[in-house]
Amino acid sequence: MGGTDLNFITGKGKPITVGIVGPESAGKTTILAALYLLLSRGAYKSEKHRFSNSYTLSGWEAVANSLRWQPGQPPNFPAHTPSGLSRSPGMLHLAFRQNHELCDFLFADAPGEWFQKWSVNQQSEDAEGARWISEHADVILLIADREALAGPGRGRARNDFQLLAQRVISEMDGRPMALVWTKGDIEVVPAMEEAIRKAVSSYSSDLPEFTLSIRDTNAPSAQCFHELFDWVFSFKRSGVVLPETAPVNHDPLFRFGRK
Repeated sequence: MGGTDLNFITGKGKPITVGIVGPESAGKTTILAALYLLLSRGAYKSEKHRFSNSYTLSGWEAVANSLRWQPGQPPNFPAHTPSGLSRSPGMLHLAFRQNHELCDFLFADAPGEWFQKWSVNQQSEDAEGARWISEHADVILLIADREALAGPGRGRARNDFQLLAQRVISEMDGRPMALVWTKGDIEVVPAMEEAIRKAVSSYSSDLPEFTLSIRDTNAPSAQCFHELFDWVFSFKRSGVVLPETAPVNHDPLFRFGRK
């Protein structure tokens, strides 16, 4: 879905938008692909959150297709999300039943280049999509790429993450956020992990953390993904509390005393 398609979803109520924020090739799209494969195979089940429908099944299929076995082609990670000329992120929709209430979720799939430019210059012309996510997201997943943080360019990766974390924290305004470590099977030195946690500690001393890893790309059903998705889907928008009114008579059809 693009920006003009959202009216179809928002007509009956404001959906919960999940922003996945992180650098290029950090595994943001892979998280979405894993979610869809878990749902499509019935491997993600929750007593509180039951899958109801999706208006973007073709989009989900495009995201998750590379993780499936194909004749003569082993599974692979999703292709890099192109930045192109688009000014808004692609939106993927899911609806869940929560205590008999239907709740819509939108997941923003955006290229890491947007966030890198946004972290350096908030008003960058090429960061319009990142600004949209920071403004509209109800939940933020801040991605820390363990492969980049353990590689030869780990110093630059650390600095880039710290800069991005500062930008995100300045825009969050109390909204829920979690630190998500991707490629969790890769070892990172303790000092680097501490530097990453320190970069987000100013937002919350007990910020939720999740470590994800896909070792078997054909079956990403590890408990780590379940825990992350349970946390995301537990978010519920606050309802409107109407003031109580005292009836002026005993007629139940005219509670406010007007006939």
